[in-house]
Amino acid sequence: MLKKYFSKLIECGTDEAGRGCLAGPVTAAAVIFPKDYYNPDLNDSKKISKNKRKILREEIIQNSIDYSICHVSVKTIDKINIFNASILAMNRAIKNLKVIPEFILVDGKFFKSSLKIPHQCFIKGDSTYLSIAAASILAKTSRDNYMIRLSKKFPTYNWQQNKGYPTKEHKNAIKSNGITIHHRKSFKMD
Repeated sequence: MLKKYFSKLIECGTDEAGRGCLAGPVTAAAVIFPKDYYNPDLNDSKKISKNKRKILREEIIQNSIDYSICHVSVKTIDKINIFNASILAMNRAIKNLKVIPEFILVDGKFFKSSLKIPHQCFIKGDSTYLSIAAASILAKTSRDNYMIRLSKKFPTYNWQQNKGYPTKEHKNAIKSNGITIHHRKSFKMD
């Protein structure tokens, strides 16, 4: 059962999507829920069907006190590396919140905060804490939507289906057609 971490503090959950992709941005979200909010359907976005994620996305947006979503570009990923770009995306998402959190829950095992707010990292936090699960869903659905829009300009790579991940089809399209401005040049493409 997913839970809240500190019931007395305004807590924000954050997570990212798209770290392992060959193309497109890395996307992070931050979510703050009311203290009494609970939804048994929230979970790690990878464990939920596409249709369920769409429904939950709207519920998260409607029921959160505040939320924020941030994309970090391929250019920045290539400049500072994917790990640092993921951290940057999460920090930007948190900074863009109108409500200032008192505590940050982070999915993963490492986070460098540019904020003066205490935080704690949780491995598989998106399967444990409501706000991280919600951030996982918002990050994934936002990035997926971004890649679907991008796919209309670059149909050869089938991003509407693979979302920029290194599928066999995507790798074959790169071998046949080369890379685009949306591919991460710092990533191994074959």
